[in-house]
Amino acid sequence: GSATLNRNLSDAGLIDRYHLLVFPVLLGAGKRLFSETDKDKQLLKVVESESYPNGIQKLVYDVVR
Repeated sequence: GSATLNRNLSDAGLIDRYHLLVFPVLLGAGKRLFSETDKDKQLLKVVESESYPNGIQKLVYDVVR
């Protein structure tokens, strides 16, 4: 599925920017955004953020290389 594709691309260092929507809900089990592969930490820099009246936040991060 798309979650597996995202993890594979991340592990291969092929993602330059993440666009994340954060919903104000806590869920139990779910799919992991990142794999459990042991690798060096990945630094991210916020390049855009926005909050909406319904509580959703949009966050855009660039991968620092």
